[in-house]
Amino acid sequence: MQLTASEEFRPLIEPAVRRLIDNHISSRLAEKDDTIWGEAAQEEASKRLGWVTSASDSASLLGEIFTLRDSLREKGVDRVVLCGMGGSSLAPEVICKNASVDLVVLDSTSPDQVAAALVHLERTVVVVSSKSGSTVETDSQKRAFESAFAAAGINAAERIVIVTDPGSPLDQASREAGYRVFNADPNVGGRYSALTAFGLVPSGLAGADISQLLASAVSASSALQYDSEDNPAIWLASAMAGDPASWDKFLIENDVYPGFGDWVEQLVAESTGKEGRGVLPVVVTSSAPEFSQVPADTISIRARNLSSHCSFEGELGELFLVWEWATALAGYLLEINPFDQPNVESAKIAARALLDSPQQAAEVEFVDRGMAVSSAGIEIVGQTVEAALEQLMAMAGDHSYFSFHVYLNRGEYPQFEALRDITAARTKRPTTFGWGPRFLHSTGQYHKGGPTQGLFIQITGEAGMDLEIKDRPFTFGELIAAQAAGDANVIPESGAPVVSIHLSEPLGQLELLKKIIES
Repeated sequence: MQLTASEEFRPLIEPAVRRLIDNHISSRLAEKDDTIWGEAAQEEASKRLGWVTSASDSASLLGEIFTLRDSLREKGVDRVVLCGMGGSSLAPEVICKNASVDLVVLDSTSPDQVAAALVHLERTVVVVSSKSGSTVETDSQKRAFESAFAAAGINAAERIVIVTDPGSPLDQASREAGYRVFNADPNVGGRYSALTAFGLVPSGLAGADISQLLASAVSASSALQYDSEDNPAIWLASAMAGDPASWDKFLIENDVYPGFGDWVEQLVAESTGKEGRGVLPVVVTSSAPEFSQVPADTISIRARNLSSHCSFEGELGELFLVWEWATALAGYLLEINPFDQPNVESAKIAARALLDSPQQAAEVEFVDRGMAVSSAGIEIVGQTVEAALEQLMAMAGDHSYFSFHVYLNRGEYPQFEALRDITAARTKRPTTFGWGPRFLHSTGQYHKGGPTQGLFIQITGEAGMDLEIKDRPFTFGELIAAQAAGDANVIPESGAPVVSIHLSEPLGQLELLKKIIES
């Protein structure tokens, strides 16, 4: 792993580098010292540092994973579907993309996205990943596959593989039902779990070279334990969090290492966005408008690009470990606990309340050309979508960022990601894009617990169908609607505005939305 800071940027982060070195933070982390982040964080940190040695600890899983993979393939089962959210899904997605192997990632409650995964069951194995099993999205997806396998006359116990913490409710119930279970290290939080069973089981079954992944991480670990200027994690942490008064956002690409920016976004945003502080990763492509004129409160950390503030490259296993290490160090610099997520639960509670009492959902204030618009934390003036968005954009300041939350089938509507670049070009402000509900398990923490700088645009739409959930009093359509409404209701509690746009014909109305934003 190599990390290079530009000559102009290097002096700006040297004080933070020196602070980390002088206080022996990296060597203390290597020893799993849970006192690094202060007394308030110690209890949580004491049970969240297993990832420091995951690369070596996980080697014992490889034989079991390969044996299961070969056994399934002998039976013609070669399609792998992963049901998981946040860290349980993002790392395997990156691993498989960069290994050029197929993995179907189901990290949504969109009924048509769920239905699209319920195909080719005769050759499908499903990995259900959840630390506790209580995650409503993953539980609902598991139920959908159990119903589908039963309808197809397939024994679900032979086709569903569980990854969970030992002794969790999911662990106990799955073993009783006869499912194959892989236990992950309970001392690793989801976003730090790339090199544990959560990252390895689905990737290995799909055919990725997880042996090399672990080997490259092990080779990188030796350099990280030293309090030295040769430690790349120290420089990376200092770049992210070295001077929050000057910059608190960074651009990271998804191009060179496909999907890697999405994984970094979840790791950093959920780890640092709390107590009104944090670092916001802005995931972009190499053609992003922000690169033509990087905003003053933003830096660029790019892969293999020496013209950026910082440039990094390495093997994927190295990158996972170095970024995890750097994020923990950044938590020290920011004086926050990088292992908790106090605001993630708020949207879950709001969604649950709306499922119990759907009539409490936000009221639509007006309708324009098939687009229903409501708002929270902002008083809409006028009666058009244009007025609502213009008012939101006028609120942008020198440290603001825009954020799209799109509760649609990402497999069917990838065109909506174009809204990110269009908005960034129009406003000259960093802009993030998240697919709902998966972002609730990543940047959702930052949006609610980090600096109050966000200006939010939520997009929902009419699904082409709905899907029942076995033994649940709500459907997938009702679930995703409640999650969107719950999030829109919770965001303003932090003082941020959100405009919600509901599209009756998502694809047809996308072009209209583009024109409104561009004008």
